[in-house]
Amino acid sequence: MHPNALSLRPGHLPPGAIGHGRAVVKPNYAFMPPEGILSSRLPDYEQTVVHFQAAPALGAEFAQALLAIAPGGGTRGMILAQPQHFFFVIEGTVVIHVEDGEPQELTAGGFAYLPPGTRFSLRNESPGPARVERLTKPYESIGLPPPDPIVSHRDKVPATNLTGAEGRNWKLLLGAGDFRFDMEINILSFQPGAYFPDVETHIMEHGLVMLEGQGLYYLAGDWHEIWAGDFIWMGAYCPQQFYPTGFGEAAYLLYKNVNRDISF
Repeated sequence: MHPNALSLRPGHLPPGAIGHGRAVVKPNYAFMPPEGILSSRLPDYEQTVVHFQAAPALGAEFAQALLAIAPGGGTRGMILAQPQHFFFVIEGTVVIHVEDGEPQELTAGGFAYLPPGTRFSLRNESPGPARVERLTKPYESIGLPPPDPIVSHRDKVPATNLTGAEGRNWKLLLGAGDFRFDMEINILSFQPGAYFPDVETHIMEHGLVMLEGQGLYYLAGDWHEIWAGDFIWMGAYCPQQFYPTGFGEAAYLLYKNVNRDISF
């Protein structure tokens, strides 16, 4: 009998002391399922549990976290986006207020980009919980003005097939080719049977959140089964490839650093 099938009294754990988990942390990548990521809290947020997925302590040059915002929770008033912020709503509804503009509602799939120094608030005014991905990164200035704030939804961004291969699409949430941005955040989607034909090895760093479906992800010689809710950090030059599995579409949210020369 599997230990999880035992009938246990409330508060009692199944027998066994050896930990088994899917999490893997290596020098150039980390595979981070949501189970096992401990809770944190931040002074600028109330009734909000923070699950840090990537940070400089891991080796990343950005930070990413899942914010679990209870009804009535969120930022304690207007705060400063320092450094630049990106939000993507995974579940529920939040209201974002940027500078002196009108508050805007973000439902699941909604997103916001805030350049450094932007005043904003993010609140859950709904009766249900909300889960929001937050990515922060120091802005790499090259003498151009920083980008303007963006508040939008994934459904408003057209799907683009960048390679012509059938069954794969990109949604470029921050656009492409605008050198004011030092990063791209895209949604990549795959129909069953579509995949990246090559193992990629390149200079871009990645933060990846699986949004829908499932698949197998190749990372520096290892294969990992990835499900909706899982997170992957990929360092520069980490060999990588994705192969979707299952019967439905697979999609993930992907950060990468772009548009800047090498810094010595």
